[in-house]
Amino acid sequence: MSSEVPAGKSRAAQFDAAVLVAVSEVEGLWGERVAAIEFAVDEVPPLPRGAVAPSADVVLDGAVPLARFVPPGVDRRGRATKARVVVYRRPVESRAVDSAELAELVTEILTEQLNAVLGEPDEPA
Repeated sequence: MSSEVPAGKSRAAQFDAAVLVAVSEVEGLWGERVAAIEFAVDEVPPLPRGAVAPSADVVLDGAVPLARFVPPGVDRRGRATKARVVVYRRPVESRAVDSAELAELVTEILTEQLNAVLGEPDEPA
């Protein structure tokens, strides 16, 4: 393990913690508008069949997805699903040199994704 990962805390756990902090920050900006959105972490994005096209549903670095918005829908069992923002751990981790930069990057990615799907955050009261 690197010296930047606290003893007993895996890289995945450290990343999950960074996402939780970033989610808390964006919830403060967007308020109730993010209440209907779940946030999740996947290791890597699914392999596309072709090039990933830029859209409001995906945050890209070059051709590599860093996060994706999944709209609400219905699962295989016919149950309703909430909208979800998925952050891809390995591509994001590879772009950060330390835990402080990782935390900033995760917040930037979530902010960019939410700006794309929700518009600008609410004005502070």
